[in-house]
Amino acid sequence: MMLGWKGVKQHLPSKVAKAVPLLLSKKKREKHGADGSAKDGPGRFYMNSANEAKGPSPLDAKLDALFDSLRDDENDEKDKLELESTMGYLSEKLNVSLENAELFVVLELVQAPSVGEITRVGFIDGWKASGAGASHQEHASHVRKLISELSSDSALFKKVYRYAFVAGREKDQKSLGLENALIYWSMLFSAPGMAWKGKHDWLELWKTFLGEKWTRSVNRDMWNMILEFALKTKKDESLSFWSEDGAWPSVIDDFVEWCKQKGIGKTETMDVDEQ
Repeated sequence: MMLGWKGVKQHLPSKVAKAVPLLLSKKKREKHGADGSAKDGPGRFYMNSANEAKGPSPLDAKLDALFDSLRDDENDEKDKLELESTMGYLSEKLNVSLENAELFVVLELVQAPSVGEITRVGFIDGWKASGAGASHQEHASHVRKLISELSSDSALFKKVYRYAFVAGREKDQKSLGLENALIYWSMLFSAPGMAWKGKHDWLELWKTFLGEKWTRSVNRDMWNMILEFALKTKKDESLSFWSEDGAWPSVIDDFVEWCKQKGIGKTETMDVDEQ
């Protein structure tokens, strides 16, 4: 099924609708994983150490059935929830907000290939690994716990943040469009995510800088390093951790210089070094 942009937007909150790329296609995806193994849904087999085929475990079977209960037979492929089913699952079954970082908590957990798509394998493997059980109620409770820890658990936030880049890209693209990246940063760097502010509102400074100085897309390295920079600024708003010889991307070097021109961060360090 392919929805035009208007069709996609009507199913999404305004903020997410601006950022969610057109990820749906009429062309049926081959029922194979990245390693070439078949993905046949309920009938797939698991191999033990002796290479003997065995059926799915009781937990697998329950999660498999739970996934099937979410599918729309008319619009979803056998092993994939399309946009409408995915958004319905997130908002109605898990009570997750689609307007903030909560969205990406679930997408990371089920390893969703895109913002508007959840696969059977990702759903089963993700929930099985979580140890949260096999009901929507148990899953919703687990998600609420993760969300409550998101702003204080840097390892969890980093995992969710990094996966937002994976899920947020358009098909076959290695980078995020700048408009999408700006929206995702706003979603992630505010409650219930990690607020990127202290004495200064670094998120707003960063967005203003990009609006004035940057027109290119955002690659994975830039995306990941922005988080590392954000974590540093939360501990040291003087920016004394930064140096010209550091391994920061050039866009961050330019941002630091832009901040200093506005009187943000230490300026005397450069003067001392130059003498």
